[in-house]
Order: sequence, then structure tokens, then C-alpha cells
Amino acid sequence: MKSDLVSIILSFRNEDDNLPELIRRLQAMADGRPEGYEFIFVNDCSSDRSRDLLVEGRAKDPRIKFMTTARRSGPSECVLAGLAAAGGDAMIYMDCDLQDPPELIPELLGHWRAGCDVVHTRRSIRLGEDPLRMWLTRRAYELINWTSRGQMPIEAGDFKLLSRRAAQHMIAMREHDPYLRGLAVWMGFPQVFVDYERQPRFCGQSKFSGLHRNAVKTMVAGVTSFSFLPIYLVVWAGLGGLGLAALLVLAGLGALAVGEAAVPWLLAALALFCWGSLMAAVGVTGIYVARIYKDVRGRPRWIIAEAQGLEIVPDRAMIPDRAMIRA
Repeated sequence: MKSDLVSIILSFRNEDDNLPELIRRLQAMADGRPEGYEFIFVNDCSSDRSRDLLVEGRAKDPRIKFMTTARRSGPSECVLAGLAAAGGDAMIYMDCDLQDPPELIPELLGHWRAGCDVVHTRRSIRLGEDPLRMWLTRRAYELINWTSRGQMPIEAGDFKLLSRRAAQHMIAMREHDPYLRGLAVWMGFPQVFVDYERQPRFCGQSKFSGLHRNAVKTMVAGVTSFSFLPIYLVVWAGLGGLGLAALLVLAGLGALAVGEAAVPWLLAALALFCWGSLMAAVGVTGIYVARIYKDVRGRPRWIIAEAQGLEIVPDRAMIPDRAMIRA
């Protein structure tokens, strides 16, 4: 009887300090397990020795496979590229900094075998993290969760298991700047959470420390992917502005009636308020228009320059055959 194949997708950039220990722990976890494994590393144009280490590792262990992007694509896009190339019955994606323990994988597989298509990991404790960054991260999670009406789990990051059918549905979504944490929940299917303590980085510095650009981008993607609340807020602000304008007109007429020169100030305040409201409306609408533009212009989300042990799968070719998506 054919044993299950588990694909572990590891998206990274410049992690040569962590790769040897990560590979050792992945091998130790997989050795002796009943299922087969493939370790798929998606190298997002690293400028260090990461590729050389993977070549050396693959020469010793054929389960190590990797691909290198032709240009920097981003963490989420690299995960999707790995999912597209993976052949596993279950697929797990995680970071390469060893903050997420590979030793937790057998527990995730246990839930998958029990019938769960999506197994989230949820960080109960985050060790070695900057307090300011954690506070900002928590507020961002709460904002995304609030705007999406409680659909998004807090403290569930990018360490997840997907069944093959769930992974195929995720790949088929044609979104750019995908918010994978939200899409994994949005798909439905039976889901479960596994709590764990997140460890400090094994080596090196985080690529996303402080209020970094990618964190802001991720928060904006999370809000705009699953909520139209910002647009509704602009509408409510516009209605409030109209009401305020009426009150200011009445106040101006009252000032004129008593001979006070209040009209120029009131008109200036009204003009400034209208200008600010218009700019906010244009800005929020522009975010959504930008997402539409990215989706309709048709550029691939990833371009692979090299692959070892894997077939290069172009993004535009990944429109799953309906017969392949198991009910």
C-alpha cells in the first residue's frame, strides 16, 4: 500500500545561518515516520550562501528539493509557488528561522488524518520578540479581525497544514498580494488549531523587525482582502460632513444676524473638511483599485529561474482541472 507523501514548503531569503540546523531537525523529525517526505525550499533570490547549502544538502538527501525565483516575489507568492510544485497528500508551509518547531509536524498530521483539511498553529507565547513589535502586531491582528467580523484568527501565523484539495483551491485563487492567513480560513473545510510556544530565531536577525514595510503591507492586504468597512467608513464620514456643513451654514447665518464676522472662518473650515474627506475617500478607494489593477493585469505571481528535484510550474498554467480537486 502506497504511503502518504508530506510536502514541507519553506519560503525564505538569506537564511544560510539557519538552513543547516533546520535541515537537521527536519530530517530527524521525518526519519522513522511512516509517511514519505519532501522538503521544498523556495529561495526568493537570496544573496548569501543559501543556494550552495541546498545543493550540498540535496547531494546527501534527495528529499531536499529547491527552486530559486528569477526576481524577488515575496513570502506569500513563494509559498504558492512551492504549493504548486509539491506532490504531497498533505502540505505544510513554514518559515526557515526555526521559530516554528518542525517537531510539531506529526501532531498536525494527526489532525489531518482525523479529517481536517486546514490545521492552523496558534502562538500561545512568543519568545525573544521585540515588545513594541509584538504590541503593534497584536493591534494589527485585532484591526484585521474587527474589520472582517471576527473571521480571522489572532496569533495564527504562516505555519499551517493544508490537505491537497485545500492547497489546490488556494493556488487557484487569482489574487496578488494574497493574505494567506485569511484565505486559509476563508476557504472553509474542516479546520482546527494547535497551540505552541514560538521560539526566538535560531540565528541571525529578523528580516522584518520593527514597523517594517512588509508588516504594513500585510495589514493592508488583510483588511482590504476581507472587508469593505473602510469604504463604508468613508460613506459615513461623507454623510457626517454633509450634516456638519448644514450646521455650519446655520451657525454662519446666526453670526451674520448678530453682526459678527464669522462667515469667512466657517467657510474656510468647511472647505478644509470637504478637502480632507475627499482625499481620504480617494485614498481608500485607490487601495481597492490598486488591488483590482494587480489582479486584472495578468502578471504571474512568481517566476522560477531554477529548480532541482522539482518541475517548474508557471503561475498562469496553474488553473486546476476540476477532476483533480477531490470532493
